[in-house]
Amino acid sequence: MNLKLICLATASLFALGGAALAGALDEPSNMAPFYADSALKQLKPMAEFKKVFMAMPKEKQEEVHRLCQDAAMSKPHAEFCADVNALAGS
Repeated sequence: MNLKLICLATASLFALGGAALAGALDEPSNMAPFYADSALKQLKPMAEFKKVFMAMPKEKQEEVHRLCQDAAMSKPHAEFCADVNALAGS
């Protein structure tokens, strides 16, 4: 019984930890405003991208920028992160 509980607790922690690591870049609701299509394949032009980014709360901007600095997170979002990095300091 105790072993079962320990395994369940451990699995829960890994699941929650993985979700926390995914962060804002893997949440479609966070990413959709930056894309011109519903499939999230075509980024909006830089002027529109900048408006969306600047409309985000400062904490969310910092989180997105931090995630884009992480090579493991930025690789699947390379084009998006390139635009975010271009806005760094704006």
